[in-house]
Amino acid sequence: MKTQRWAIALVLFFTLLTSAAQIMYKLAAQRLEFSLIGLLTNWPLIVGAILYVVSAILMIISLRGGELSVLYPLIALSYVWVSLVSPRIFPNDSMNTLKWVGIVFIIAGVGFIGGGSQK
Repeated sequence: MKTQRWAIALVLFFTLLTSAAQIMYKLAAQRLEFSLIGLLTNWPLIVGAILYVVSAILMIISLRGGELSVLYPLIALSYVWVSLVSPRIFPNDSMNTLKWVGIVFIIAGVGFIGGGSQK
């Protein structure tokens, strides 16, 4: 089965949603109250959960369009998006040389897996 371009695009889109959900969870953790009302009024927690559900649905749809061994590794790009965005939102997060090297390895790995799938 050849992986369709729309499936790759959909995976890339839902990795952005997943990354946004992770950032929402970090925001939710900063205002977390362990009570039912506290959890129900923690809007970043609710938004993060909704984004994860939407991402899961999009992932299921995208898997119809290609090989699991090609599409699933693309999810690792969510680590890249979070690493690039979080220092701009959270002052205590920063990028250093090792993180940049990790990003390069993730992108290279995703590229190798995608290139290796072509017959």
